Amino acid sequence: MLQNLPRALGRALRPIRPGPARIALSELNADPRKGSIDVFSSAFRDGEPLPARYTADGEGVSPSMQWRGVPRGTKGIVVIMEDMDSPTLHPLVHAIVWGLPGSDGGVPEGALSTTRARAAAAPMGRNSYLMTRYVAPGPPPGHGPHRYAIEVIALDVAPGFHGTPGRSDVIEAARGHVIGAGCLIGTYARA
Repeated sequence: MLQNLPRALGRALRPIRPGPARIALSELNADPRKGSIDVFSSAFRDGEPLPARYTADGEGVSPSMQWRGVPRGTKGIVVIMEDMDSPTLHPLVHAIVWGLPGSDGGVPEGALSTTRARAAAAPMGRNSYLMTRYVAPGPPPGHGPHRYAIEVIALDVAPGFHGTPGRSDVIEAARGHVIGAGCLIGTYARA
């Protein structure tokens, strides 16, 4: 999607990045250190590059995501994957997963639907392209490295949604109900 922008436009847009202050955890005032959930993946380590397999330049499958240290009293888990360096005003949402049990767990590699035809392992919300699926990272050429935040949010309620929720729906449902959080960052840049 953004990977189709011309390189010159990518370079011109380099200063435009929402940054970490605009990701969902920040908007919810959720401090990952308070009620901290350890988020990790067998595909990459925190702060390291995403292997091409998980990007628009590779197979585009969703990476594995695991979490542990979910606080007692958690009724539901929401996972949001967003690009905090997209050349947009708000982070670009790559996936929303909700309806996950309130316990330690995870989502295996490739479990998030990348097409309308394939069902996901858990209910999914709308990404920034208004599709109910995982969109692989594909930053614009020339825009530089991007940071992709996989945010795991523990709630003291099990959110229910009428229809397919988007980012703002999830944030509104989570506001005042966050009892734990964690984040894993993967990076990716186009050569």
